[in-house]
Amino acid sequence: MSVVITNYNYERYLRQSVESVLSQRGVVVDVVIVDDASTDGSVLLAQSLVAADPRVRLVSRTQNGGPVSAFNDGLAHATGEFVIRLDADDLLTPGSIARASALAEQFPGVGLVYGHPVHFADPAVLRHRDQARSWTVWSGPGWLERRCRLGHNCITSPEVLMRASTLRSVGGMRSLAHTHDLELWLRIARAADVGWVGGADQAWHREHSGSLSAREVDVKRDLEERAAAFTTLFTDGLGDPAGNERLLRMARATLANEALTRTTQAYSAGRGASAETDRYLHYARAIHADLDSLPQAKALRRAQRLGPVKARYSPTLLAHAVRHRAALVIGRFRWRSTGV
Repeated sequence: MSVVITNYNYERYLRQSVESVLSQRGVVVDVVIVDDASTDGSVLLAQSLVAADPRVRLVSRTQNGGPVSAFNDGLAHATGEFVIRLDADDLLTPGSIARASALAEQFPGVGLVYGHPVHFADPAVLRHRDQARSWTVWSGPGWLERRCRLGHNCITSPEVLMRASTLRSVGGMRSLAHTHDLELWLRIARAADVGWVGGADQAWHREHSGSLSAREVDVKRDLEERAAAFTTLFTDGLGDPAGNERLLRMARATLANEALTRTTQAYSAGRGASAETDRYLHYARAIHADLDSLPQAKALRRAQRLGPVKARYSPTLLAHAVRHRAALVIGRFRWRSTGV
């Protein structure tokens, strides 16, 4: 079992991340730290961790290349049957690897296993659920189609265990700015089944202002990056061409509809006919030709007819916004319990 920990200027988190792997019980693990040309004391710390434990190795890059190439470098040094990708600011929960690998060993057709991640911010007392109460195995194509139908990423990242043979057969991460992980999960699902460990928390994901996503991703950028992930996958020349075309149309329609929803919500909040709504509509038109065919089109037309002032006081649009918010809350509860 190999865990690739990518690190850039996370000296303050690195030791805790490595220890969360080395302390895993019931499994044989090794750690590959890939330092992406850090300018803090990360390399010295990593060297001390290597000296203290033969299970730890260091790949020290002389030029910063970003998380994608850092992980791919680490993957080249991974020797385990399974691989986990861990950013140095994240942690595995106790027993995480044993729970995930048990499922993967029971079902050889599974290429990816994930579970529920706990998001936290410092300072925090780390708690987790440690009992796996169920396993779910989806067919890869079925899981992939559901992601296209919903349009969002249901995986944070550190909670994923990948079968190394599957990962190498589909290739490492591709050069996407913020959705390289999403595209990889989708690509694995195109080639293998997907498993879910229910009832247990599989990783701790740290939320902080220094993370790449916190610094660079707003709502529109997030929509653009998700579209890029689906487009990259379904135009790579692999898989079934007709199936790829159908799923790409589905994903783009879903994301365009989300942009229309954002536009309608902006009208309801008194921000209609603005640069914000113009950006959403421009995005939607760019990825889907027939906006009138989308489920959100009727509510948007009503908002546009009312205009930015009257739309704010429309009972119909208010009810629509409440239903949408309720659906999001229900969706979060469903995700926590089922993974999708």
